[in-house]
Amino acid sequence: MSISRRNFLKVAGGTAGVFALAGCNNTTTDDGGDEGGEEQAGGELISVGIINNDPNESGYRTANDKDMKETFTEENGFAAEFAYSMKNEEQIASAQQFIQNGVKYLLVSAADTAGWDTPLQDALDAGTQTILFDRVVDADESLYVAAVVSDMDAEGQTAVDWLTDQALDTYNIIHIQGVMGSAAQVGRTGALNAAVEANDNWNLVVQQTADWNAETAQQITQSVIDSGQEFNVIYAENDDMARGAVAALDAAGITHGKDGDVIIMGFDHNTWALEEVMAGNWNYDGQCNPYQASTILEIIDKLEAGEEVTEKKIIMEEGYADCETITQEYIDENGI
Repeated sequence: MSISRRNFLKVAGGTAGVFALAGCNNTTTDDGGDEGGEEQAGGELISVGIINNDPNESGYRTANDKDMKETFTEENGFAAEFAYSMKNEEQIASAQQFIQNGVKYLLVSAADTAGWDTPLQDALDAGTQTILFDRVVDADESLYVAAVVSDMDAEGQTAVDWLTDQALDTYNIIHIQGVMGSAAQVGRTGALNAAVEANDNWNLVVQQTADWNAETAQQITQSVIDSGQEFNVIYAENDDMARGAVAALDAAGITHGKDGDVIIMGFDHNTWALEEVMAGNWNYDGQCNPYQASTILEIIDKLEAGEEVTEKKIIMEEGYADCETITQEYIDENGI
């Protein structure tokens, strides 16, 4: 179904080769320990400011944050500070603080794609080099070294292509969106919206954000159930929201999954979610690869060696799992 997340990357416009992959608005420092990284001349640690979304947002984000903390450690030659928020303005404030602190590298997983031109320009002017991860922002490419990302548009299109192949007579869809404006939401929503526009038998019963939250997704689904509207697909933009939606179905005695009345679709590849697919309780789970730190480390090593970074956008290799073809081996290899 897909190439292992741990072994392969692809670059937009070409092949990147093989890399071994590792593994609130508060600022902290952390230690851990993988091999890699180099100290600056004179034995000084390389200063890095890492801006991420809340690690409690999802299993994907927890794995992503853990990967970063285990890579950018003193043992690996780094003095790392971490800042977390799901609000763009708070992330930008953290970026400005890191720049004032004089960090050499600024690593950013943006909460929203907009608003980053000024902080990235300020970083450039201060001699701080920016590397984006997880998400690209709406800013000129000259303002950052590279972006190590998932192709969220491709994730959405893969999911919609799979749903199309199910050949339902009518698609009545509960669409539960993630945080509005995030790259994951934009990509996973875009493909579905295009399919609804292009097909008369595709209908959105409801399209509403649950901000990645299971309880909110459950409430949205329960509201549709209470309204009496017919639906046969739940397209949830992450695993937690899919789990919340399923909780509402279970409470109402509505069948779902492989032999049920409602198709369940999630994203991220949490191990527990893949087990739901394996059990036939869910139909589909799209992969989103959180293990980006070692690729960022390779970029920094190149920069520290005075080498040019030629690939602007490095895309993680990703696939999907469905209830007809998933195996335990796949779960062991790809679950997060």
